[in-house]
Order: sequence, then C-alpha cells, then structure tokens
Amino acid sequence: MADTSGMYDLLRGRFIAFEGPDGSGKSTQLARLAAGATDAGLEVVEVREPGGTSVGEQIRTVLLDPDNTDMTVRCEMLLYMASRAQLVEQLIAPALSRGSLVLADRFVASTCAYQGTAGGLPMREILEVAAVATGHRMPDLTVVFDVDEATAAKRLNPLLDRMERKGAEFHSRVRDGYHALAEADPQHVLLIDARGDADDVFRKACVAIEATLAAMA
Repeated sequence: MADTSGMYDLLRGRFIAFEGPDGSGKSTQLARLAAGATDAGLEVVEVREPGGTSVGEQIRTVLLDPDNTDMTVRCEMLLYMASRAQLVEQLIAPALSRGSLVLADRFVASTCAYQGTAGGLPMREILEVAAVATGHRMPDLTVVFDVDEATAAKRLNPLLDRMERKGAEFHSRVRDGYHALAEADPQHVLLIDARGDADDVFRKACVAIEATLAAMA
C-alpha cells in the first residue's frame, strides 16, 4: 500500500480532477483516495461528470444513451458544460469555500480530450465555454490515468454506453489528447501509468500528487 501520511494535509481545500480514457481505472483510484482522506479527517466531496446533481444526472442520461447516435460533437460539448455549470455552483464551489477536498471524476480535461482532440472541436472554443460554465474555477491538479487501448478495452463493462462505443481510433485520439494536455502543463496535469495493478497505480499516483502539491505550497 502507498504511504500517504504526508499527503493529506496538502489535500485540504484542494480541487483534484481524476481523468483518463474509458477503462483507465480512474474511478477506482478516486474512491481509494477519498477513503484515505476521509480516514485522515478531511471532509471529502466526491462528484462525477456528467452528473453529480439532479439536473446533471438527467443530462448524463441523454449524453450516454446509445440511441442518441445523431448527437453532434458541439451538442455533446455544450451538454457536458451545462452539467458542469450546475455541478460547480451547486456542489463544488460551496465545498471549496468550506475547505473541503473536492475529488471530481472528470472535468474540463475530458471535454478537451473527447470533444476537442478526438472530436475535432477547436480547443479555444472549448476553453471559452468552460470559463463561462465554471466561472473560471478549475482544478488545482488534474491526474490522468494513462492506459493503452487494449488494456482499457479489457476493463470496460461489455454493456458500453454511447461514448464508449465510439471505436478504437476515436479512443486512441482521446489518449493523444490527454498526453497533449500533460505535455502543455506538467505543473498541473499529471500523467500516471495505469497499466499495473491497482495498488501499484495508487502508490505512483500518491507520490506524484504529494510532490506536485508540495511544490505548489
């Protein structure tokens, strides 16, 4: 298990987004960090995208419905941002004002990778809409769990949602998008090799998170 003893004080009042391609294991790792932080005495608020609120969960149903095959990429982007706007105002901003640790299962980086790099929308447009949707509130740190397509495919539920069904070429571009984000801003976007077992991945993530947050302090 990872030695996380020095990390939790650095997490207090922080906003951390867990990212990665479908099948990367990010949700499992988020749950592990949340449990450890709670045990260490932090108030932890976990949110997921799309969703996390009553309004957001209704948007999630529309976005992930496999029957919505005619949905355009621009429509996708705007729906994700609408869910995000509700989530920030209703849950994320109040939690951060209380000094809570906010752990988000996806945030703006997902839109950049999926609708931007993979979907073809200009990054400038995505970031402009994101600024409006979030009120310029962005994660202190984005942790990307990186896996190749073959590994990710083995981990996916066979009952794929609409986004998961987009095919290997699309998901390869998604991975490229995450790599580009990490290369462009290594101080705020961490790339974690997530091909190993869950304990090893968690250890590497904790070491990287602690080091990066310590450098910010």
